[in-house]
Amino acid sequence: MNRTKESERFQALLEDKGLKYTYERKTILEEVVKLRGHFDADELFALIKKTGLRISRDTVYRTIPLLLECGLIQKSVGDSRREYFERPGPKGHHDHMVCIKCGKVIEFRDEQIEQHQDAICRQYQFQLIFHDHRLFGYCSDCH
Repeated sequence: MNRTKESERFQALLEDKGLKYTYERKTILEEVVKLRGHFDADELFALIKKTGLRISRDTVYRTIPLLLECGLIQKSVGDSRREYFERPGPKGHHDHMVCIKCGKVIEFRDEQIEQHQDAICRQYQFQLIFHDHRLFGYCSDCH
């Protein structure tokens, strides 16, 4: 997805929620779009701070759920002490298996899991915005 479409999608979500597309939110979006790896909110805040822009840590933390909701980022895995995020990228949405011994992360997508989640949401008349699916256990090298 190109940056113009991402910006438009983010602006539409903000408008639906009665929020403004402020300079701060625009800057956070621009920094997120540049990222290529996993990141947490504090890392994102530090990157923005390095640019010399004056955006509060609270603004970064309040903007992340909005970026999640419109699909511009997804939850990911990290060192388990914080929440990590990533850009969906060309592979789109995916889930993670995490080895609790060595920390290895295996990314996967399973269409049956996705379809089952959608069916459960329909059954309970639940509108799914995003989800975080992580499996924890031992990789083939560690079990």
